[in-house]
Amino acid sequence: MHVVIMGCGRVGSTLAHSLEQQGHTVAVIDQDPTAFRRLGSGFGGRRVTGVGFDQDTLREAGIEEAGAFAAVSSGDNSNIIAARVAREMFGIENVVARIYDPRRAEVYQRLGIPTVATVRWTADQMLRRLLPAGAEPLWRDPSGGVQLAEVHTSPAWIGHKISRLQEETGARVAFLTRLGEAMLPSAQTVLQEGDLVHVMLRTDEVAAVEAAFAKGPEEAHS
Repeated sequence: MHVVIMGCGRVGSTLAHSLEQQGHTVAVIDQDPTAFRRLGSGFGGRRVTGVGFDQDTLREAGIEEAGAFAAVSSGDNSNIIAARVAREMFGIENVVARIYDPRRAEVYQRLGIPTVATVRWTADQMLRRLLPAGAEPLWRDPSGGVQLAEVHTSPAWIGHKISRLQEETGARVAFLTRLGEAMLPSAQTVLQEGDLVHVMLRTDEVAAVEAAFAKGPEEAHS
């Protein structure tokens, strides 16, 4: 997948290298051409000097072929504007914006722009929102102890019943998204190709559930 990143600070450069190491192509946008020094000589992606919410700059970075966009510059307003341009003008679905003010982050979340507040930022959190793998939190209770998440499911689970998935992973399936429609499965519902699985789980169990879903039914407890 091609990913466009706005901002070549420590966050943007770390994210760029992580994505490239995973086999994705990357373009990094920054107004300051000297910022690209952080990428080092080993970076094989594009370096684009310009404003990250300018449409011509985005096109130069390959936004029209991109599958994801991350706005991680030092300005909240610039990040949100760029994220909205990527989503609304170029139709990029996997968009995330770095926001310094957590209160503003909550507002933008409600507007449909996934955000990561700097106070709780890590490169792994950014990757989780950009790439269709891992668990993506959709809701958390006020205490933060329980969450609803979309969990990437191995193709090996296709053809197996929800009851087996729950039994072997310890997760509680809340609902499925099938062909764009949400459905409440029964224990006898069989997973089909393309199903998105949404589970209710304890926050401290996320890593274990992710690992179990990523394995096949024969390996979930191995």
